[in-house]
This record gives sequence, structure tokens and C-alpha cells, in this order.
Amino acid sequence: MDTRVELDEFNDDIDASTSTTSNPSLPADVVRQNSGSNPPKRRKKHYPCEVAFSKPVDYLLEPTDYMNFSKFPLDYIHREDNSFENGLFEPKFGGHQILEERDKSFHAENQPIHCGFVQGPPGFPTSGFLLDEKDREHMDTCKVVVSSCIFGSSDYLRRPSAKLFLLSISVSQISEFSKTNVCFVMFLDEETLLQLSSEGNTPDDRGYMGLWRIVVVKNLPYKDMRKTGKVPKLLAHRLFPSARYSIWIDSKMRLVADPMQIIEHFLWQTKSEFAISNHYDRHCVWDEVQQNKRLQKYNETVIDEQFNFYQSDGLTKFDPSDPYNLLPSCASLNVPEGSFIIRAHTPMSNLFSCLWFNEVDRFTSRDQISFGYTYLKLRRTNPDRPFYLNMFKAESSRYRQNGFQIIVKGFENRCSAKIGSGTGKWEPTHDVPLPVYRNFFE
Repeated sequence: MDTRVELDEFNDDIDASTSTTSNPSLPADVVRQNSGSNPPKRRKKHYPCEVAFSKPVDYLLEPTDYMNFSKFPLDYIHREDNSFENGLFEPKFGGHQILEERDKSFHAENQPIHCGFVQGPPGFPTSGFLLDEKDREHMDTCKVVVSSCIFGSSDYLRRPSAKLFLLSISVSQISEFSKTNVCFVMFLDEETLLQLSSEGNTPDDRGYMGLWRIVVVKNLPYKDMRKTGKVPKLLAHRLFPSARYSIWIDSKMRLVADPMQIIEHFLWQTKSEFAISNHYDRHCVWDEVQQNKRLQKYNETVIDEQFNFYQSDGLTKFDPSDPYNLLPSCASLNVPEGSFIIRAHTPMSNLFSCLWFNEVDRFTSRDQISFGYTYLKLRRTNPDRPFYLNMFKAESSRYRQNGFQIIVKGFENRCSAKIGSGTGKWEPTHDVPLPVYRNFFE
């Protein structure tokens, strides 16, 4: 059996950026520790809670009152001119956002904001992330999307699983309804497609590999493949303009649960518009910064510049006596794991995604550093516009206790908690009543 398949089956929590070539039989955490001077350490165990999907997919309909969130027009800056003092201009995918524009963009109001895909004046080179017209036409029709990406041939293609053999029982996971109505889109660059093809993995005549619709991206906007990967990760509402919901899974994951049940569980039941897991091991931005520097995930000078900027703009360590703490920088649910995101494409959710992407574009590709700051600034800038974020606890081991439903391999859900209207109060989701549903595919 191919070593990569073994790693996929038994070490699904391996980070895509971690090399296992020195000893592929070792778990990822041991490989990381052996690469330095410290003795090997084992990750502490986390014990997940049950995720009970309430209804079969055929009976799931969108709640009639679900989209009762903040509403305001949101427009994007599509093109910039070349009116620079020195006369030099180079188109940038994220645009040339000045600090004044950045601060203003956090206001949830009718205004055009930077949100990627910014082009220069006519006649200038494109800023990147070019897609084939047929792919764009397909993406424009999507109402519900599951997406992922591999750039720079940095990972291996993992297909959504139609069946999962759990405890020797074959369980159907992805329904025929979702196979027909949900778009599964995998973004690749030409290098990755060539590598996959050399290994015998080629799209069929319709452009599919399994359930994945393969979309090839040309002219990547960043040299940093991780930063390029944040385009489909954070800007699904720009790539799929007609979509009402999207699910993001990192390429190190394999989806083994039905997308509609995931949306119903994490968004509809909790009446949330954005759901993401907290990190299974680190919960403090200060700890996340130090870990990124210790593992040399990014240039330390740039990390320090970003973190100092955030502290100067009000990011402080958690003070339990402060009644205005919305998402404390050292609370139990702060640093996201980030490999699994569920979104309703509401105005506040789209605005938050744009703002989060802009921080990645301006600073480092380590989006876990900028998540908490972006949420805090958005909420404090708009005290009268709630942003309903469901940040749930996560577990990274392979299987759930007692054979409970697995959502994605390498990622498992624990007990849920929801952030409501910005009061800082953690609200359990299990008391939220199930609403009446209607169908939005019609």
C-alpha cells in the first residue's frame, strides 16, 4: 500500500506542511519533535462529545426564519487606478489598501471594500487567480458548496467518501440528494494537476475526480502557496456568488459526512451564520504567536510586526473582570483550528471573511493569528449589528468514542458553544429549538 494512503488512514491530523520523509511510519507530532533537539513528546489526548445529526437529508429544509441576520449592501473594490505619488504601480490581488481604508472597512455599512480579486487599470497585468470560463459558469450556479484546494503540489487528493467502514459496519455518508445538489469543488494549480496526473489521477471527461469538480487556477496571486490557499478558504462568497452556504475543508481532510447535515447541525440548529472549531490544543493568541515562531512557520520579524500592530490596536490578554471582552484573546475558545469552516453567506459573514482575508494579505499567511483580532474589531466597531459565530471545540484524533458520527477524518467535533450578539456570554446550543424548514433549492 502507498505510504501516503497509510498516512491518510492512520495519521489524518498531519499538517500538510510537515514533511514525513525522514520516517513516514512515525506520527506527525513525533516527526516534528524529532526534527529538533527536544525529546519526542506525545500530544495530550482529547475526548470528543457526540454529534447527533437530527434528521435524514431527505427531510432537511432550511428554517423559515433562519436568514434573519443583519442586512446591509456589501460591495467590493474591483479595480484600482495608478495614481501613486512615485508613479509606480503594480496590481496586487488584495489591492493597495491604506490604513484609513482598512479601519473604515470594519464598519458594517453600504460601502465598497477590498476583498481580493482587485485588478489594476486597463492595460495592466492581471493580479492573478484566473479561472476557465466554463468553471466560472459552473461555480455561478452553486447554491451549496464544499471546497478545498491544493497548490504547489503540497498534498494528496482525498476524495469525499460515499461510504465509511466504521466498526466493521458500512454506513452511507453522503446522500444522493447532496451528490446531485451540492457542488464539490477542488482548486488545483497546474503543477499539482501535473503531479496528480503522473500518479494516475486525472479528471474524467466532465472534469471530475470522484465527487470533486477539478478547477485549475492559473497565474497564482502569491508566491507563498499557503497565502494563495487562503483565497478559496476565506473568499468562498466571491468565488461562488450565488451560493447560500459553503463548507471549507483543508486538503489534509476527507469529508465523510453529508454536507446538508453539517449545515443543519452547525448553522441551523444554533442559528449561527459562521461556524469554525477552536484549536484542539492552543487557546491563546499569545501562545499561537510563540508556537509559530518556535516552529518557524513564518518570518519572526513579520509575525512580531503583525502582533505588535494588533496589541497597539487594543488586543489584550484576557481579563475576567472586563465586561467588554467579546472573544478574549486568551479564552478557552479563541484560536481556531481552521481546517473546517461552515458559512452562511450573509452580509456579516461575508464582511468578516473579507476582513480576515485582508489581514492575511497584509501580514502573514498564519490566519490563526489574525482570527481573534478580526472578530474583536468587527464586533466592537458594530455593537448594534450582531455577528452570530458558532465556535465549537474540536478533537484531532481519528475516531470518535463509541463510534459516533465522524464529520471529516482527521477532525472531530466536541461539545459546542455559541457566541451570540456580542455579550461575551457562552450559550449552549442544545437548548435551541428545532425550527420549521423550507427548501431553498427550489
